[in-house]
Amino acid sequence: MRKIQLSIAALATNESQSNNFVVILKEEEGNRRLPVVIGGFEAQAIAIAIEKIKPNRPLTHDLFKNVLIELKVELREVIISDLKNGVFYAKLVCAKEDGTELEIDSRTSDAIALAVRFSSPIFAYDFILQDAGISLEDEEGDEKEKDTPLANKWETYPTAKLKEALDEALENEDYEKAAQIRDELNKRK
Repeated sequence: MRKIQLSIAALATNESQSNNFVVILKEEEGNRRLPVVIGGFEAQAIAIAIEKIKPNRPLTHDLFKNVLIELKVELREVIISDLKNGVFYAKLVCAKEDGTELEIDSRTSDAIALAVRFSSPIFAYDFILQDAGISLEDEEGDEKEKDTPLANKWETYPTAKLKEALDEALENEDYEKAAQIRDELNKRK
């Protein structure tokens, strides 16, 4: 399976699910985005690492990093390896001091929090970006309606209107809405 390198594009609140956030991963060599819904604690852990804030005492992800370092285990990369029933699965690809490679199952949010702490690359298999990614198309020269209708029930919209709404959501960086529209479009395939 082909791995696609990703980086963190944004961390935003999830308007439809209180106490949840969305981390937006962007394709390094392309125009797709992968929105991943995460919990508040994980969002905080990622934000703290991105901003290089040093808490007084180690947070859980800092503790795990410290343990790996003491055991002389390197986090080589994070791979978002599967998507089942709307849930992303990830693994930590680690290497021991003797070169032995380990793959450790992880929640995607925890894997991202660790990747930021270790400055390790984040990857996803191509099929995941095909299934759950949102493509930012080149809209140059496209004429779009200014008032794209918005609703909670995307299933009532024709496919053409959904695509317009998706373009508008992406343009406005409303990734939560874009993910909902993407899911509805995927249902229609």
